[in-house]
Amino acid sequence: MKKVGNHNSITRKLFLGFALSLIFSLNSFAQEVVADAAAADVAPIAAGAGDAAKGKELFNANCAACHKLDGKATGPALRGVADKYDTDWLYKWIRNSSDLIKSGDPQAIKIYEEYNKAVMSAFPQLSDADIDNILAYTSEPKMEAPAATVPGAEALAGAAPADGAMSNNIILGALALVMIVLVVMLFLVNKVLTSVAKANGIVVAPKTPTTPIWKAFARNQFLVLVTSVFFLLASAYFVYGFLMQIGVDQDYAPIQPIHYSHRIHAGDNEINCKYCHSAARVSKNGGIPSLNVCMNCHKNIGEVAESTATPEYSKAFYDGEIQKLYTAVGWDPETQSYTGKTQPVKWVRIHNLPDFVYFNHSQHVTVAGIECQTCHGPVQEYEIQKQFAPLTMGWCIDCHRKTEVKMEGNEYYTKIHEELSKKYGVDKLTAAQMGGLECGKCHY
Repeated sequence: MKKVGNHNSITRKLFLGFALSLIFSLNSFAQEVVADAAAADVAPIAAGAGDAAKGKELFNANCAACHKLDGKATGPALRGVADKYDTDWLYKWIRNSSDLIKSGDPQAIKIYEEYNKAVMSAFPQLSDADIDNILAYTSEPKMEAPAATVPGAEALAGAAPADGAMSNNIILGALALVMIVLVVMLFLVNKVLTSVAKANGIVVAPKTPTTPIWKAFARNQFLVLVTSVFFLLASAYFVYGFLMQIGVDQDYAPIQPIHYSHRIHAGDNEINCKYCHSAARVSKNGGIPSLNVCMNCHKNIGEVAESTATPEYSKAFYDGEIQKLYTAVGWDPETQSYTGKTQPVKWVRIHNLPDFVYFNHSQHVTVAGIECQTCHGPVQEYEIQKQFAPLTMGWCIDCHRKTEVKMEGNEYYTKIHEELSKKYGVDKLTAAQMGGLECGKCHY
């Protein structure tokens, strides 16, 4: 019987080596396919009279506040503007549109009347080469946005999967096939070896019956007692831990009616938290920003750059969320005016302290100078906002014990600070030493 066991072990090793070799080969092949597909997608940039890359920089610095490439804003859409007007005329219009209007130029007057007599800013600092670069950028063909807005939408719609997904499917399929082949072959080998053993008169000795483990355990009273005590203590520990988590919503990240990406706003565009949450500087509550604050920017920003898209959230997805904002405030991007038809946005609250807890944002943000990220986490990295801290009493007390009170320019604490510094024998006081652990500070 020992000989049969050796053959079985050798066969298993051979098939395992074969399986691993096949997996590595398929993985390399998939990576080559993905690399070839990525290389094939790179298209050459068409040459023009100006430098489109420099033109994009100039456009974003000088034109983007009032113009879009493919939609009306304060001014008209500018894609293909070089094909509509003479280049010399565009030089004059961009450098000083007011002079061109006063000269009686019919094209200039028509644009001036069409856009409610809004005067375009003059750009005398732009050279002919600068304007050529801007026109080259506006002459680039429009890039079509990807159709899929949700991960896996291609597969649901029956379209071909992406290259990365294709390579993963190949590897997983090959792995599944190898495992099936391995199981079948091991079964066949075991069957053959059993037949060989029987043909050679080899008989496997039957196993001697033994006492079941559960019976042996039940007969040992000491083990039963120790195990019972262990399970009682473990149960009490887990029940206590469960009860202590009631009302603690750390990492709670609800889906909002309009998707708002802190990663794009606070991260990529470096918008200060207190620009939108201005109430946090002067009020107890941080406040939900008014949609008018959103429209300060999105009146002219109706779509996002392709570079902001991620595998989970496409450009088309973000553009659709901006359209939800327009619907809520009643903004018509075509006429650049409000329709008066508004819809309420039912935001889902994330941070919710009990009613008996008092917390003042202005005291922490303005007086103490604490950064928003201290309590709310690295919001500049969050695609979906979540509750970063547990917001429990122990968490707040621990912060008060560690955080030193900001004394610079704070005359309110000057006298108290001198007295308490002598009492504790320290130069800098923590919030706890200044009374931050008194019950009445946080509870009514």
